[in-house]
Amino acid sequence: MLGLYYRIWVDFITRAKRNPANNGNWQKGSMIFMTLAMSSNLILIMTILERHVLKRTIYSIEFSFLPERANSVLSYIFLFILPCLVINYQLTFRNKRYLKLLERYPYYNGKLAISYFVISMVLPIALLLFGSIFFR
Repeated sequence: MLGLYYRIWVDFITRAKRNPANNGNWQKGSMIFMTLAMSSNLILIMTILERHVLKRTIYSIEFSFLPERANSVLSYIFLFILPCLVINYQLTFRNKRYLKLLERYPYYNGKLAISYFVISMVLPIALLLFGSIFFR
């Protein structure tokens, strides 16, 4: 499983490095896209787990001293963005590990990275629409 994770990362990194528009910002860009995709997957997994398996909320945080909107944004950041960001940094960028990964794993012309990102963004929306149409 970690091999697939690293293959996707190598595809993201190589594609970003080859794009002249990134102009040295490939690390931030690839980190943002991978973190967004992973957090979308984490949201999907936690939603399915809480609503259909456990039938109760287990993964939440409340900042009662904040207004509702600020609470929601901060909760989203702490529960979904930060864990994915830390994992990505630790497994890929810490001590420039990506240099070893670039040597070890092949480049798929960005197809693996784009597929992962698009599926991660579209699947939760498609499942939500499917569920709202067929399971009212």
